[in-house]
Amino acid sequence: MVEPTDLLGTWQLARRILDRDGASRRFGHVTGTLTLRTADDHDDVEWSEAGTLTWAGQQLQVHRRLLVRRDIAGWTVCFEDGRPFHPWRPGRPVVHDCLADTYRGVVAAGDGELRVLWDVTGPHKDRRLFTRCRRP
Repeated sequence: MVEPTDLLGTWQLARRILDRDGASRRFGHVTGTLTLRTADDHDDVEWSEAGTLTWAGQQLQVHRRLLVRRDIAGWTVCFEDGRPFHPWRPGRPVVHDCLADTYRGVVAAGDGELRVLWDVTGPHKDRRLFTRCRRP
């Protein structure tokens, strides 16, 4: 299994977003960088994204920070505030319930790429997000 520490460094990030909600499908994308580095305590890995979201004819600066924490079960991806998001299990499906919406995803790493796919369904969202990161 690929460990988060195997992926340290800066990556070029490209994310496609499909909003399937309603009668019309909307598309957007994010371009930017993903930086993975050891956290101050040297056990966790900081996951920092920064880029530009193009959506509905507008461009917005976006950023996100996650922590990948080593724990007794292996690794867990957590939100910046420490709440668990999902287990780190590359190549295997993960699920995150967010209020009434459900995020079903998979992380895959190898051959110089890191890919993340999320299908989000529920009363508030119906989206697919596909992220591909490559070494510059």
